[in-house]
Amino acid sequence: MSAVYRSRSCPIRPHTHTADHFLSWEHAGSTKSGRWWSANDRPAPKNLVVVDDRLTASQAMKYAAQGVAMLWLGDFHNARQLLGAMDRRLERTAAKRNAQPGSSPSEDFYRIRQTRAQRSRMLSLLLVPISFDTPDATATVPLPRAPQLGAAVAFGYDRQPGYGKQDAVLSLQELLGIQGGHQWFLKGVEVPALGARIHPHYGTFLPTRHEYVDLVAAAPLQDMELAFDIGTGTGVLAAVLAARGVRKVIGTDIHQRAVDCANDNFARLGIENTAKAQLTSMFPPGRASLVICNPPWLPGSAPTSLDAAVYDPGSKMLLQFLSGLPDHLTEDGEGWLVISDLAELLGLRTTSMLPDAIDRAGLEVIDRLDTVPTHARATDGTDPLHAARSRETTSLWRLRAKRRGGL
Repeated sequence: MSAVYRSRSCPIRPHTHTADHFLSWEHAGSTKSGRWWSANDRPAPKNLVVVDDRLTASQAMKYAAQGVAMLWLGDFHNARQLLGAMDRRLERTAAKRNAQPGSSPSEDFYRIRQTRAQRSRMLSLLLVPISFDTPDATATVPLPRAPQLGAAVAFGYDRQPGYGKQDAVLSLQELLGIQGGHQWFLKGVEVPALGARIHPHYGTFLPTRHEYVDLVAAAPLQDMELAFDIGTGTGVLAAVLAARGVRKVIGTDIHQRAVDCANDNFARLGIENTAKAQLTSMFPPGRASLVICNPPWLPGSAPTSLDAAVYDPGSKMLLQFLSGLPDHLTEDGEGWLVISDLAELLGLRTTSMLPDAIDRAGLEVIDRLDTVPTHARATDGTDPLHAARSRETTSLWRLRAKRRGGL
């Protein structure tokens, strides 16, 4: 096999999450390089080895275990097969590690999450090159039998530095995920409460679980003038409010691609004059008669941007929403918190944490609307977290600022 090479990095540029990295390697007697791209904000690998069709699954597993990235310069179809072989080996290892009878739900959760994270990290180390050596600067994977992935690459990486101008290197696992995400974007996700489709951009949470959307579609509306949707994501909840007749809806998100996704969906639905998304941390200026939030449901670290759609480190977003809510509601306004009790069932939060946080924020509960999950994992007996998922409840908490003097 070829020698292991180290990556190099340039100074951090404004408005980027990580350093602008380049990976360098020797091939066919010359030194080549490419920018490191990760739509999911994975850090650039520190060590790199050039590989091809001669690489066995066993050797690939050894490289991955050592944290050595493998730049594949062989047949693209064979690279996919190798990735599948690595995944199957890791799946067998994970099944053995996760089979620990007698452990608590929280212990099961953390062990499973750690195993999945390690599995994902190892699979992400099989890399492929990207080239723009075409008349129209369309991205290609310059490998034998590689499909045309230009549209998928543009979908996931068009904001990356040097896009369209310089060669790049990226994870094959991530590229295949983006290819699948691109198909979801083109097809859209049917949302029964809207009677229409939402088209998710890469990195935004797919609204495939309808129960939380249905709660927002059914909760009683007291005022139709103005609503805020905090952490709008695809904009699906803002769109539901607009469809119910709310005259102005402002969605906020800290991720530009979520803001772009929401505004794109508003335009597709023909409600762009009613609903708008903006890049803001938590609340926009002013007060609204309705402020809604569907934060990530599980407390935990979010090392990648995809994790941030599911995990809320230290329940930070949840607590910020509750503490800031009274200052952004009109006198008779309501806050709607849409959240699952899965964290409580897994032992990641106490059952008193949320009621106590509501009370500390100077809020009181008007009502709580509950529903049970309808997604496939809730009835999947093979899911290692099935015991908790089968008892999960999704709730919409109707909140208001405490009345002075108890009135």
